[in-house]
Amino acid sequence: MTPAKIQRGTPAYRRLSLSMLLAGLATFATFYCVQPLLPLFSRDFGKNAEEASLVVSITIGPMAVALLVAGMVSDRVGRRPLMIASLFLAALFTLLCSIANGWTMLLALRLLVGVALAGVPAVAMAYIVEEVDDASVSHAMGLYIGGTAIGGMSGRFLGGFMADMAGWQAALAATGLFMLIAALAFWRCTPPSAHFTPRTVSFAAFRAGTARLFRDRAIPLLFAESFLLMGAFVSIYNYLGYRLSAAPYGFSQTLVSAIFILYVLGSASSTLAGTLAGRLGPRRVLWGFLLMMLAGIGITVFAPLALVILGTAVVTVGFFGAHSIASAWVGRRARADRAQGSSFYLFFYYLGGSVLGSVGGFAWTHAGWPGVATFTAALIALATLIGLQLARIEPLPPEGSPAR
Repeated sequence: MTPAKIQRGTPAYRRLSLSMLLAGLATFATFYCVQPLLPLFSRDFGKNAEEASLVVSITIGPMAVALLVAGMVSDRVGRRPLMIASLFLAALFTLLCSIANGWTMLLALRLLVGVALAGVPAVAMAYIVEEVDDASVSHAMGLYIGGTAIGGMSGRFLGGFMADMAGWQAALAATGLFMLIAALAFWRCTPPSAHFTPRTVSFAAFRAGTARLFRDRAIPLLFAESFLLMGAFVSIYNYLGYRLSAAPYGFSQTLVSAIFILYVLGSASSTLAGTLAGRLGPRRVLWGFLLMMLAGIGITVFAPLALVILGTAVVTVGFFGAHSIASAWVGRRARADRAQGSSFYLFFYYLGGSVLGSVGGFAWTHAGWPGVATFTAALIALATLIGLQLARIEPLPPEGSPAR
């Protein structure tokens, strides 16, 4: 007899929530620990903003490609084992980054970090949807996305603080140790899968699943949303450090990294968005968070520091709310192709961060912050139009887990 799915309020749900919070935290702390260090890489390696941003993009790009493979691997070996292996390998490669003796070696190791980390986001959403009761999926997904927000914040802050104290090498070593501890805790806390059925995925099955996903009216639009959202968000935070390090602000590395404390707002936003989407449906909520993000970008254009921080906070709330809704929407609507749907969603998500994040560097180099703001506002304006189109698409009829 198949056991009941995990319901909110039970001890099993608390364990699952804690484990997924740790997964999101560890993954994104490691992923983004280098983002506040970009001005240091420019200084130490003689790189401009576009070149220095490669240390972020070279992790995002390979991760996006590896996500497609990781989803298929998880269908064979299971969600939990793949996530555990990914966390430990990423910790090892991050520790090796701290002793890299040149720019090429650092980029090569960061590429391996990206490939290793792919195993977590590729299957985390599928794991949640498989194991959690339908009524609790949005809340659990919001907690996982919230963990990514806390991880992004803590990794960036720890990296910036340690870099000020002892250099970027110490910052990467501290992040690697943090990742290793989180991986051990995740291994101990994660509930075993009770609703996972192993299956061998052939290329023909992969192609058929891909065709089903792209025939759906909503899912390809959600992939486009992920591409635009991540591209804009990475661009904002990549080059905010350059802006705050320069006149008239003149921030130290620790102060630059402190701006990432705003990520805690993303944690609250993703949980709230999941709750609202569960009550009202994602089509009624998504576009509101996109408009919030667009408004925040506009506020950052003004020079007073308080407005720069306020605008960045509004962008952060809007981004994590929209991402939480869109990712859960794909997981529900893809149904039998959940793992593959999640992998494609994140493929476009990280591809946007890699490609558009580097284009944002071109905007910074040639037009400063107004260029970055114009570029990212155009991306989110397009995402908002897509969100309005999604609002017109009706839910699929119930079949197993209801699609909304």
